[in-house]
Amino acid sequence: MKSPDKIAVIGGGSWATALAKLLLDNCPSIVWLMHRQDRIEEFLSEGHNPAYLTDVLFDLRRITFTTDINEAASIADILLLALPSPYFKEQMAPLTVDISGKTIVSAIKGIVPEDNLTVSDYMERRYGIAHCRNLVVSGPCHAEEVALGRRSYLTVGCEDTELAARFASAISGPALTTIISRDVAGIEYAAVLKNIYAICAGIIHGLGAGDNFQAMLVSNAIREMNRFVSALVPQKRDICDSVYLGDLLVTSYSRFSRNHNFGTMLGRGYSVNTARMEMVQTAEGYYAAKCIHEINLDHGIEMPIMEGVYDILYRKVKPSRAIARMADTFR
Repeated sequence: MKSPDKIAVIGGGSWATALAKLLLDNCPSIVWLMHRQDRIEEFLSEGHNPAYLTDVLFDLRRITFTTDINEAASIADILLLALPSPYFKEQMAPLTVDISGKTIVSAIKGIVPEDNLTVSDYMERRYGIAHCRNLVVSGPCHAEEVALGRRSYLTVGCEDTELAARFASAISGPALTTIISRDVAGIEYAAVLKNIYAICAGIIHGLGAGDNFQAMLVSNAIREMNRFVSALVPQKRDICDSVYLGDLLVTSYSRFSRNHNFGTMLGRGYSVNTARMEMVQTAEGYYAAKCIHEINLDHGIEMPIMEGVYDILYRKVKPSRAIARMADTFR
């Protein structure tokens, strides 16, 4: 099914690249905003993203590249946000075009730092995007496997399920199945939390604690996630659905998981700053731990795993000590 809407991809990383590939399987053309002109020039010269998923080739005739967010917003009906959350506000700041009538799709798995808001809440408050026009796309999908055409599942969340289905048709394909949900905020918070838990899984791996303990971590993490999401977004959901549990599992175990890899370095003795410098891509969980910790100060939800990760990242608690303290709470 072809999408009649003009879609702009905002972001130039691996997830933006994978989503652009999916879109071009269904849409005649897209607008693609990249922050750096030199990256665009290399893309046009080589036929692929020069920095991410370099094996994926694109039909350049069907892509309008720009570094101007106002140009992208003026052309497009739908803005697909695929930016690292720490840089989200900075890269959106030049936007002066009225986008209150546009449809926003967030593929950002992070909280807006300092504001401690989900992307959908931030877009509503800052840009006047109505709840019913805020979509979120999430699920147990690494960009690398999506780009390779491996069987994957994504959930599209929106209060307006017809609008969600329309966007879902623009990314669906033989190897990509979409699921529709109305749990926008729940999906956003779950995507944030799973990155924190993936860091913890990596720390356990780095410490050599073993698969048995790793399984205990993940089973306790999904309960912790459920407590938090249910308290902040009380509505009916099955926490075992792929967009919650599935995303937690793949992020906690996969070799493609940057949060797991970041945690592994910490478990092996790297300092937080050294591990961050070693990372080629952003480990969203580092920023998420601080945001969720601050949000939870107002709620007091029992979150020993999140607090343990926060202690390691921001209070310089030794990973072995924080994990031992956390382990005493596992059931």
